[in-house]
Amino acid sequence: MSYIHFDKTQLINLNYSLDREIIRTNRSGTYTSTTIIGCNTRKYHGLLVVPQPQIDSQNHVMLSTVHETVIQHGASFNLGISKFPGNYSPRGHKYLEDFDSEPIPKLTYRVGGVLLQKELILDTNRDRVMIRYTLLEAHSPTKIRIQPFLAFRGYHQLIKANEDIHKEFEKVPCGAKFRLYPQYDPLFLQLSKKGEFVSKPDWYYNIEYIQERERGYDYQEDLFVPGYFEFDIAKGESVIFSAGLTEADPKTRQNAFQKEIARRIPRNNFENCLRNSATQFIRRRDGDVRIIAGYPWFGWWGRDTFIAAPGLTLSAGDNETFLEIMDTMSKDLKGPLFPNIGSGDYTNMTSMDAPLWFFWSLQQYIVYTGDSKTVKNRYLGKLRGIIEGYKSGTEFNIHMMENGLIWGGQEDVALTWMDAITPDGPVTPRRGCPVEIQALWYNALCFYHELSGDAEYLALANRVKESFEREFWSWDYEYLADVVDGEEKDWSIRPNMVFATSLPYTMLSEEKNDMILEIVKSKLLTSRGLRSLSPDDPGYKGYYFGNQISRDNAYHNGTVWAWPLGHFVEGYLKLHGKAAKNFIQKIIKGFDGVMTQYGIGTVAEIYDGDPPHRPKGSISQAWSVAELLRMMDLVKRT
Repeated sequence: MSYIHFDKTQLINLNYSLDREIIRTNRSGTYTSTTIIGCNTRKYHGLLVVPQPQIDSQNHVMLSTVHETVIQHGASFNLGISKFPGNYSPRGHKYLEDFDSEPIPKLTYRVGGVLLQKELILDTNRDRVMIRYTLLEAHSPTKIRIQPFLAFRGYHQLIKANEDIHKEFEKVPCGAKFRLYPQYDPLFLQLSKKGEFVSKPDWYYNIEYIQERERGYDYQEDLFVPGYFEFDIAKGESVIFSAGLTEADPKTRQNAFQKEIARRIPRNNFENCLRNSATQFIRRRDGDVRIIAGYPWFGWWGRDTFIAAPGLTLSAGDNETFLEIMDTMSKDLKGPLFPNIGSGDYTNMTSMDAPLWFFWSLQQYIVYTGDSKTVKNRYLGKLRGIIEGYKSGTEFNIHMMENGLIWGGQEDVALTWMDAITPDGPVTPRRGCPVEIQALWYNALCFYHELSGDAEYLALANRVKESFEREFWSWDYEYLADVVDGEEKDWSIRPNMVFATSLPYTMLSEEKNDMILEIVKSKLLTSRGLRSLSPDDPGYKGYYFGNQISRDNAYHNGTVWAWPLGHFVEGYLKLHGKAAKNFIQKIIKGFDGVMTQYGIGTVAEIYDGDPPHRPKGSISQAWSVAELLRMMDLVKRT
């Protein structure tokens, strides 16, 4: 049995199987995602979800799903499954025997004497998904029929039946080309052998996505089925169905499929699952190399990129990709700020910390490679520009105060990673001097001095250190304030103080760091990361559920995040050394169980604050995966 495997009992139990999703991506930003039984439960699910830059900066669902039918002696057995009002139809999951993920997602169906295997893979460099059907057993002539469900919509939207679609198609080798709307790229649906495409255009109405209903969004849509493909298949034969934005050569599909399998990192243990998942976030398109913050609905975020890049690339020895990411991000630097979200014409600059995480990310490059020369040659001017911009002041009232600390904030804007906003405004405004910003600022000043030798920045760093200890530390509480704004100080116990213990340059004594780590360990540490607020706080929310407002109010008020755990671990190892290794290894090993939950073979964005800490949010998050990989490296280096 492989590391990730589900048996028939688990697959036919919809309460179990619909809570487990797969996400596979390629290097061009295309992805395929659905549940382990192939029933879409989100509007973001789809077999081929691709960027359409001629329309917008978002991904678009081209091919939502397919329903396969096994035909023998005139009898039809439909293997598909979709949710309609009041029922699931057809109920093809009842034919499932098992799900395997090694080396790629693989479903096995048994229909009487027929044993059919279905494997799914993405072309590494093209916007194309391939599905391989292999007839393992059959006692009589067998046909397969494939119905494609087309969407042609942005992945944040849903589509309804309309008269604007182009129902016409063009014949291509072993298939057909569709273009439902003129602004879209065409979609090529092809077989690897000759088969028949039967045109039978129809709408399937009110397909439901149960996850969207639970999240308080519109959850019903209509999908267009242009007809079906039908072909004979012999025992032992494999036939490939491909869907892509360019025409494929049917004769090369079998070989192309095997080549793609050979490229995959096996998912045969916990660490390999993480390394496989790490490659899924790297997007190469139009000369840019970016990190997708999470799947299925995130794009690229500045903060997330700098935090995730070391674990995703440097931990695998991929130094060149790391530098390509830094170079791509550098093109989006405006004044001293990096985009919080997006790039070019689609930017939101509301990130007070992203520029400071840029310093930390480059420090990690030096830790892994020992190459400070490249950092100086490529980025020293940009680093100086960021520091000078913060000193003189920039957007959103971000500026250095006389005491050297960084202040920022503006009504209705959230500038730190705790950035949830409801109609009432930011849930955790944190206007003033947030604790992690000061820790990052001090680290940035010291690092710049290290690179440049300019004593001016060391003098400023010393002033920051003196002000920080005076303004943030409390011997009564024995930890740091979360935000300081003049005489007002927020003593909420949040994970933000942990960065003051973990960064390459820190301001506090070992005694104070120990006190911080112990309060974090006592109040915030869970088996899935750090809570965003202590359970003792009256504002604590232990479960992340409900509509958008309900979820946003819990997002940073108790919800557990995996990524800050990396900095807890780093601070803990710096303080306790080898004596802490067993404790840290148990924390890392505790994530082994998540590989068969929620996003299969990867790590979720967030978890409930209360036990059993169920996974929530996006099913695969870049900085969650990255920091676990970096934690492994920290243990190895200790």
